[in-house]
Amino acid sequence: MFDIGIGEIMALAVIGLLIFGPEKLPKAAADGARFIKQLRTMAAGAKQELADSAGLDVSEAMDAVKGLADLHPKRIATSLLKDEPASPKKPAADAPLFDPDAT
Repeated sequence: MFDIGIGEIMALAVIGLLIFGPEKLPKAAADGARFIKQLRTMAAGAKQELADSAGLDVSEAMDAVKGLADLHPKRIATSLLKDEPASPKKPAADAPLFDPDAT
């Protein structure tokens, strides 16, 4: 979700230690985590309320969006350039494995 590396985490820890001090830092971190959890819960509730008031089924909308992912140009090109066919056909049991008219 966030593109934060170990260097940034260390810098935030040092800044937090300088601002809050070693005795208040754990409580400040717990309060921050609690705030983020409340924020996520509120966002999920608001999303659900909007979907309910609009009469939308969120799962159907997400399925439609995932279906659009198949139309991505990179995926289309990959499927076109594959060596094997998309749906290989199995020969019938009595059909020969070669075309007798071609020889």
